[in-house]
Amino acid sequence: MTGPRVADRPSGDLAVVNALVFDGVSDRLEEADVRIADGVIREVGASGVSKAERVVDARGRTLIPGMIDAHFHAYASAMGGLELETRPLSYVSLMASARLGGALNRGFTTVRDVAGGDIGLARAIEEGLLAAPRYLYTGPALSQTGGHGDPRSPDVDVCFGHGHMNEIVDGVDAVRRAVRERFRTGAHAIKIMASGGVISLTDPIRVPQFSAEEVAAAADESTRRGSYVAAHAYSAEAIVHSVTNGVRSIEHGNLLDADAARLMAEHSAFLVPTLATYDAMNRRGDDVNLHPVSRAKNAEVLTAGQRAIEIARAAGVRIGFGTDLMGPLADEQLHGIRLQLEVEPVLDVLRSLTSVNADLLNRDDLGRIAEGCAGDLVLLDGDPTADPAVLWDETRPRTVIQAGSIIP
Repeated sequence: MTGPRVADRPSGDLAVVNALVFDGVSDRLEEADVRIADGVIREVGASGVSKAERVVDARGRTLIPGMIDAHFHAYASAMGGLELETRPLSYVSLMASARLGGALNRGFTTVRDVAGGDIGLARAIEEGLLAAPRYLYTGPALSQTGGHGDPRSPDVDVCFGHGHMNEIVDGVDAVRRAVRERFRTGAHAIKIMASGGVISLTDPIRVPQFSAEEVAAAADESTRRGSYVAAHAYSAEAIVHSVTNGVRSIEHGNLLDADAARLMAEHSAFLVPTLATYDAMNRRGDDVNLHPVSRAKNAEVLTAGQRAIEIARAAGVRIGFGTDLMGPLADEQLHGIRLQLEVEPVLDVLRSLTSVNADLLNRDDLGRIAEGCAGDLVLLDGDPTADPAVLWDETRPRTVIQAGSIIP
């Protein structure tokens, strides 16, 4: 499944000239001019492009494809629990608008919302009612009772079926029905909770969740629809359980080991690390009133995330980029880039942010600077191969272009 094509969006005629260009895939940057018309890149040329209505001289700056956050939560209005799931949707939607606008201004021109979002928010974005990245959503994630998506603490005796970000489903038939409902209402892919998590209070972080039959049912329904399953999975056990039953995208993966990484590579599964969230919760736990149980879980996975990237890279796993920031931590988004740069070369991180994430989304029109691709670009204040801080330092100016229009 894919979202609306960029060509459906109106746009002006724009040329960026004299730029140092990273095209999303290459091993080096090249000087080139880029012309966008009707929201699509029409020309990329080392010796110039056709005249455009508006010209941006990018001399001394670097042009990269619009960045993609493959693990975003528009509806994450709180850190977790029933407060997150039961706030009025009108309030949650307005907060989502602010979160999405912030992401766009940072240079994320596409986000994949894994656990939340709906057709109403997507329609509002398409109709131009709010400034936002291109928006692909899964709808509420699927969780077993007592799983990572169950927001109830152990001493709370209330029923919970679904909220803004999670739905409880138990059994193969319930999973199939929920997956079919997601696709009926426009979901890009399906999100399942396949292991314990940091924010949830009742589930051990390593234990796999959902039976093999339930995971396989979600994958079967998604594959027949031309889509895929993304699984929240921390431990090697949960990763193996997910991948062997048809999951394509492993979210987080902090406790990955070499055997699980080899299995991921054999199944062409992607890893989407989310380093920003653990670092932010570690530093700002007091500010966000992080529960002691969550603090202990966060300590378990905090430093393991970077090691998991190294293990995945050695096994040949394709590595994307995500953030997973909840509540007031949304402003930490660019720091995820800084953390990934600590263990990966800058060009690998750039590919993770662009073409690798685009391949994960099955969108060959995103994450690349090439003729026929979306006119989504970011103009950086310098050369990231010489000064990587231009990617993540918010004090450094950047120009964001979406479908050929400069974001004010």
